[in-house]
Amino acid sequence: MIAAAAAGVLAVTLAAQAALASGEPGTAAEPAGAHVLAVPRASGEQRLTATRRITGVVDGAWTRFTGAGALGGDGRGKGQKPLFELADGAVLKNVILGASAAGGVRCLGSCTLQNVYWEDVGENAATFLGTSADAEYTVSGGGAADAAGTVFRFDGAGTLTVRDFAVAGFGELVRSCGDCGEQFRRDVVLQDVTATAPGGELVGVNRNFGDTARLSGVTVVGDPGRDVVPCQRFEGVTSGEPAKLDAGPDGVTCLYEESDVAFR
Repeated sequence: MIAAAAAGVLAVTLAAQAALASGEPGTAAEPAGAHVLAVPRASGEQRLTATRRITGVVDGAWTRFTGAGALGGDGRGKGQKPLFELADGAVLKNVILGASAAGGVRCLGSCTLQNVYWEDVGENAATFLGTSADAEYTVSGGGAADAAGTVFRFDGAGTLTVRDFAVAGFGELVRSCGDCGEQFRRDVVLQDVTATAPGGELVGVNRNFGDTARLSGVTVVGDPGRDVVPCQRFEGVTSGEPAKLDAGPDGVTCLYEESDVAFR
């Protein structure tokens, strides 16, 4: 469990994001999951038994979605189907994914996830699969809690930007795929992210494939031992297990200054 002070910091951060997104200061919040994550109060509930495919812009108006049937269960096993699959250029906003979120969200190309909240991450919160080097994936606002493994899985090519986001209880916030059969160069940007311990790595990137990670305005809460690793380098592979290398800013792969990450 997060210490009370840490939980308060996260709740304030997310409540502020929710108020800005909804235009309703003081929007009621609901704690969920083993780690406190304050989200806008759901306007309704929908259970999805099949993946919903998204094109264009879809505003969920703060509906909470959970999986049922083939998408049911709250396990974190691999190979689960997503609740939402976004076509290239699609936007999904103002959505809450509750427990039983299965494979979360899958982006087939460039996409935007705006004010999306995951109350209890399943396999992953979102997976990014576009194959164009020009693909741009943006996660703006929102938050995620209780990710035993990876929150954002970056399997495709291009640039993933995560900004104004909060996470509580995670293995990895962003992981550039270390063992995909087809590998790409990937760029990751973290801006104004609040991460509440316990947690593992904020970003994991593959040095040998030319990945980069740029961090700024990152705050780690409730981690006096500084166990959370801001940027971890790997030797990626196309089969087998990636090798874990060193960590920290190096001016080549992990592009940030120590002052860009605050532990509080």
